[in-house]
Order: sequence, then structure tokens, then C-alpha cells
Amino acid sequence: MTSVNPGLRTIAIAGSTVAATAAVGAAFAGYRRFRHRIAENAVLLNETLPINSKWWRDHAKDTGELLYVAIGDSAAQGIGASSPSRGYVGILADHIRSVTGRTVRVVNLSVSGATVALAVRDQLPRVRKLKPDVVTVAIGANDIAMWDAAVFEAGIREIFSALPEYALVADLPCFHFPHNERKVAEANRILRQVAAEHGLTVVPLHATTERQGLRSIATQFANDMFHPNDRGYRVWAQAFLPALSADLRRRVPAATPALPGRFAPGPASDASAPAHAADPEGVSGPS
Repeated sequence: MTSVNPGLRTIAIAGSTVAATAAVGAAFAGYRRFRHRIAENAVLLNETLPINSKWWRDHAKDTGELLYVAIGDSAAQGIGASSPSRGYVGILADHIRSVTGRTVRVVNLSVSGATVALAVRDQLPRVRKLKPDVVTVAIGANDIAMWDAAVFEAGIREIFSALPEYALVADLPCFHFPHNERKVAEANRILRQVAAEHGLTVVPLHATTERQGLRSIATQFANDMFHPNDRGYRVWAQAFLPALSADLRRRVPAATPALPGRFAPGPASDASAPAHAADPEGVSGPS
């Protein structure tokens, strides 16, 4: 057996320790740079909040044969998408137009940063003034940071009790990391229970986003690593589409196609589909 000089062994161990320390230091520095870049990106993305809010307020002034009302937070606003219309609300509005052949007015009541309690305060009173043909709700993700199950349940109960029976309510999306997923699981248990009590359809947003896996963090999120990007919002829309399509087929008659030599019926001539004009009370509120 060849003996090893103790001095050389000590030098080798010391060298390994120094190399390991340097690697840890480099990794920590890299992580700090990454976090700093994420924070900078979040600031830039926050600058789009008033832009998206104004976009939705302006489009809420349009008229339409059908009225689609969305309740939610920054995801419903489409923050992180390349344009507000490429968020899931915009995608669903296009789907309603495609399936029914009717014009659609969208009143997006969502507010960036909204929790369930804030939705009760700011959005619910405005819902009660409207008579929507389609309603979607996706709220609660912002409650996870300061999780309080009792506050969450009280707010969800108040919102769900005010919704029409055909409203589509999404459960919370997958957060992918265990410390958040435990809270999300509790929130979704509450949400599904209350939805069942009111006979509301729950959209499987959590299962749909969970199937995307951890790789989706790199491919389906905006630069702030929190909001979805265009691809991510298409995934969100996919969670809604089966239930939305079934609901539209069940409740909303498709527009009558134009016959040769005749005009297609429009909002003024089709008695089965009264046009929803802009309602100032329905579109005002916090941005």
C-alpha cells in the first residue's frame, strides 16, 4: 500500500474545501443576481397594470348580444401576456363569439392584486348590477401569501352565493412548490365544497396547470416568474373551455345563419339576443 504524505493530504483537503466554498459562493451570488433580475422584471410588469386596466375599461363600452363578466385578479387582467386580449379572459371571449356566432361585450371586473376579500368589496357590488350571460371567476391566488382559511372561506361563500347557477369558478392554479401547495390544497377543498353547496361548476385549473410540470416555470410564465405568459394563458383557457362549451351549447342558441338573399340577424333584429349596451355602473371601479 502506498502511503500518502500527511502534509499533501492536508493541502488536498484544504484545496477541496476552498473549491467547495468558492462554488457555494458563486452559486449564492448567481441566485442573488437571479432574484434581483426577477424583481426588476416584476417592476417593469407592474407598469402594465394601468394599461391593461384601461384596455378592459375601454372595451367594456362596446355593445354585444351577449354579456361576459369576469371576476378575478391580475391573471384575469392578462398581466404577463403580450396584450390584454391574449389573457385567458380574452381567449374565452373569442371562444364565445366563435361558438355562438354572436357579438360579445366583456366587462372585466378583475383588479390586479385582488384577494377574495377585496373581490367581495370591489367587484361583487358591480356584479349585482349586471345581468351577464356568461360569468367566470378565478380568484384566491393572492390569498396564499397571507393564508387565512377562515377569511378565505367567508369571502368565497359571499361571492358564490351571489353568482348565477351557470357561473364557472376555477380552483386555484398549481404553485408547484410544496410549501405553497399545502395551502393551495386547503383553499381548493374549501372552494369545491362551497361551489357544490351552490351547484356551481368548478373548472379544474389546478389539475390543468399541474400537468404542465415544473418545466412550465421556464416556458409558461412571464419574466416575473409569477404571472403566465401567452402560452401559460392558453393553458388557463384550456381549463375553462370544456365547461364553457358545454354551458354555451346548453343555454345560448347560436345565431341564425344568413340565408341567400337575406341579411344575417343582428343585435337589433334578433329578438332572442338583446344587445348589451355599455353600463357606466358596470365598468367603473378601481383599476
